[in-house]
Amino acid sequence: MKHSVEEIRLKNGARGLLIDVPDATTMSMQFHFRAGNRYAKSKDIEQVAHIMEHMAFGANARFKNESEFEFEFTKNGAYRNAYTSDLSMVYEADCADFEWDRILDLQKLAICQPKFNESELNAEKGNVRSELTNYLNDHQRILWPRVQQLLGEDVLTYRQSLPTISAVTLADVREHHRRTHTTKNLRFVIAGKLKGRKGEIKQQLEDFKLTPGERFEVPRDELVKANPTIIRRKDATNLTFGLFMVIPKELSDEELDAMHYLNHLLTGTMHSRIFGAARQKGLAYNINAYADAGFYDSSWDITGQVNHESAGELFDIITRELGNVLDGKISEEEVKAAKSFALGRYQMGAQTVSQISGFYTGRYFADGFIKDYDRVPDMIKNVNLDRMVTTARSFINEDKWVLAAVSSGDRQELVDLNNKVATLFEPR
Repeated sequence: MKHSVEEIRLKNGARGLLIDVPDATTMSMQFHFRAGNRYAKSKDIEQVAHIMEHMAFGANARFKNESEFEFEFTKNGAYRNAYTSDLSMVYEADCADFEWDRILDLQKLAICQPKFNESELNAEKGNVRSELTNYLNDHQRILWPRVQQLLGEDVLTYRQSLPTISAVTLADVREHHRRTHTTKNLRFVIAGKLKGRKGEIKQQLEDFKLTPGERFEVPRDELVKANPTIIRRKDATNLTFGLFMVIPKELSDEELDAMHYLNHLLTGTMHSRIFGAARQKGLAYNINAYADAGFYDSSWDITGQVNHESAGELFDIITRELGNVLDGKISEEEVKAAKSFALGRYQMGAQTVSQISGFYTGRYFADGFIKDYDRVPDMIKNVNLDRMVTTARSFINEDKWVLAAVSSGDRQELVDLNNKVATLFEPR
């Protein structure tokens, strides 16, 4: 779908993107605050952000409880949600075009005029406790916060977060909202049919009843290398693993693109170098590779699950193929195929208003950068083998990594696997 993007900076200090999609029949809106778990005033109440997010669509200045507000919000089919991460709290909604102004007004009400009360606090404490407990049964999910700790990030694991729930008081929730939900800390993306509506949208956003506050800085951690680590679970019937590598720099767009296409060559298809080879040998059902650029650092991960009896052979493949990448043993035909795949996915990636919005939100909310959708085909064409290899080598040369797994087995198994991949980090 064709669209145009305009960044607006409001008098109250908020900033955001208005994305006009002339043919849209829906409206998508997201509101972002740096208000996640790492902005809690104390580690002792680390889950205050998460609990506040759960209470966000509860009682407010116009509705006495969540049930009444939910009924009004969704009566014409509108969707709403909110989520919390280490850094962010995001409110999102999608609605039919005919009710965009009503939904925007209700979003503003929930964000600016919540009436936090004790009964909803107690209920959401229970819901957050249940959510985190559920995560403890998800072996892939519990890897991430433990790996973050191992690599030097100042976060809590889910098990460490659970005791902080009971310590959160109503005063803590109100304090977190008051301190973090300010206009200078607000970023937004609104996408849909905006012709003739931008003035009204801007006025509604200017009317957000929040204090000016400040745009919070992103915390910076000192990254380190870590020893192979097992999270022991008696019920784990296989090895849920991840090889996690980090560098203390933000990858450029060109470098990140190169890593995306390299990852596609490694794990993106049934004929890929790692995943495809593993499937052909019956070693693993799924293997993934992922690269991401953070505010101060970037990451490259190889993750998956494997039965114990197949782990050694799978890691031989992983080590061999990553070694081939570092030695530049990738054909131009492979690079061309990855770029062709990316171009197809690009053309398929703007079929809905939400997809269009999603193209911009992650990067804009992170550092205010506005991606250029029309430049993507040229950026795909400009990816080359040299940049793939050079960027991959930068992770290896940094030598800050960890192999971690969830397993019921012996640590020695992971040590043996670690010894295989450790050869990648030796001088070549």
